[in-house]
Amino acid sequence: MAALGINMAPEGNLTRYLQDIRKFPMLAPEEEFDLSRRWRDKGDTEAAHRLVTSHLRLVAKIAMGYRGYGLPLGEMISEGNVGMMQAVRRFDPERGFRLATYAMWWIRASIQEYILHSWSMVKMGTTAAQKKLFFNLRRLKGQMQAIEDGDLHPEQVSKIATTLDVPEADVISMNRRLTAPDHSLNAPVRADGDGEWQDWLVDDAESQEETFAEREELSGRQAMLGEALKTLKDRERHIFTERRLREEPTTLEELSQEFGISRERVRQIEVRAFEKVQKHMKAQVTSRRVEQIAA
Repeated sequence: MAALGINMAPEGNLTRYLQDIRKFPMLAPEEEFDLSRRWRDKGDTEAAHRLVTSHLRLVAKIAMGYRGYGLPLGEMISEGNVGMMQAVRRFDPERGFRLATYAMWWIRASIQEYILHSWSMVKMGTTAAQKKLFFNLRRLKGQMQAIEDGDLHPEQVSKIATTLDVPEADVISMNRRLTAPDHSLNAPVRADGDGEWQDWLVDDAESQEETFAEREELSGRQAMLGEALKTLKDRERHIFTERRLREEPTTLEELSQEFGISRERVRQIEVRAFEKVQKHMKAQVTSRRVEQIAA
């Protein structure tokens, strides 16, 4: 995908870029399906190139929706283009929906990650709730006509917290971060220069106990998955592993050729294997809970 040669919209030539991408035609559903299969099954880079370029206008449109964060539009489009290429890389045309529907998530995710890392030197937060708050707070403040800097009124805080299902304290904290400029951590706390702001930072890294607990939980899940895989037949286990457990899943076409069966048959085996694994792991979780209660 890196060899596609997509122009990543340099900021200095943004106007020309936006004009150029209009030259790429939109794809009919049948043409999109054919190109997607050519890329997925044969690694046809020309097909991938056409899939990406036909959606560059979508990337630009989505990126323009984030102009309120004070970052260069060209750079946000570039990040969105990266997300678009990731979407093409992972898209399965046989799942029954259009590429644009699938790609919108990847485009937004790439742009939002760029904004989160670039908007402020101070990390805005990495949890799903914090990201949701970060990207919706400005919009909700605009609807309330509360766009001026400063603290929100209590009723505004309450309404935003309810709408986004987050604690009111998080709304207040995020609003103050968004309205306050960045300051050096080496700046003095008082005018006399005694002490710096970095001296007051709290280490919010996970404790050793939390880290250990997470490792124990991950180990437990891996053990349950291993037990569940033992319930599958050899072919089921192989197909399930290749399709569900690899970072880059093996294609249905490759597996159909390996086993001498149709792609649809491979898909059926994959679904059946997934259902067996899911059922077995749920049974293990239930059994462990019963044991914990009995203990």
